[in-house]
Amino acid sequence: MPIKIPDTLPAFETLVNEGVRVMAETAAIRQDIRPLQIGLLNLMPNKIKTEVQFARLIGASPLQVELTLVRVGGHTAKNTSQEHLLSFYNTWEEVKERKFDGFIITGAPVEMLPFEEVTYWDELCEIFEWTKTNVHSSMNVCWGAMAAIYHFHKVPKHPLKEKAFGVFRHRNLAPSSIYLNGFSDDFQVPVSRWTEVRRKDIEAVPELNILMESDEMGVCLVQEEDGKRLYMFNHVEYDSTSLADEYFRDVNAGIPIKIPHDYFPHNDDTLPPQNRWRSHAHLLFGNWINEIYQTTTYDLNEIGKKG
Repeated sequence: MPIKIPDTLPAFETLVNEGVRVMAETAAIRQDIRPLQIGLLNLMPNKIKTEVQFARLIGASPLQVELTLVRVGGHTAKNTSQEHLLSFYNTWEEVKERKFDGFIITGAPVEMLPFEEVTYWDELCEIFEWTKTNVHSSMNVCWGAMAAIYHFHKVPKHPLKEKAFGVFRHRNLAPSSIYLNGFSDDFQVPVSRWTEVRRKDIEAVPELNILMESDEMGVCLVQEEDGKRLYMFNHVEYDSTSLADEYFRDVNAGIPIKIPHDYFPHNDDTLPPQNRWRSHAHLLFGNWINEIYQTTTYDLNEIGKKG
């Protein structure tokens, strides 16, 4: 079944052209079925591109999903028009009385700052606490994952000597995990970050379980069963050209940057990159949404209630 998003959202036409099943709001209201409620707290500068990336993965589910776009109120976006934000986004203050089956918190280009120096850190901490009572399951991505695991468990992030950048082989450490159903033992994941979380810090927290890891890039995916949280430290949602866009942006700006690892064919940046992670990205999000569907309550108001 399709994802339900506003008819006029720019992502709508893009997804339809890609063959993703999208349902217009006008058609969805005629169906006597409760769609899963998924919120996306979008902290990325290019919000439209990020909307497409996550909606593409959510929309591949056979279930009907209603996607709500959310932004922090204490931060002014510089790369997205106010018209777009006002038309398609709610601030967290506007949705905090709602309940969600699933909630995604994206990365943000602030990873070199101490968490407490991020301008919207206090609001983000409120949102993390709110997910404990108003969200059935949450997916935290890249810097969002580092921020969440620091907030809930004080797991620190560590700066890297150089940017972790490219496509890297990862290992499936938990083949029986509901979130890795259908995963191969070895697979590729895009990485783009200046910081890392370390295995020894995660292993010190009994509630956390490492599901994916790379020999070169370290921990990739962590599960917290009791809190129904996933922490994804890399970018399975990336488009085929996302790393290229970042690379050429820095090259054109005169910023020193190495060519992304194992990304361009023959390491030649004049050749178009091939996407070698798309199928596993769909698997991960499909498994997450299916687990939400299997375990959430029909009555949204019951989410967050003990017992």
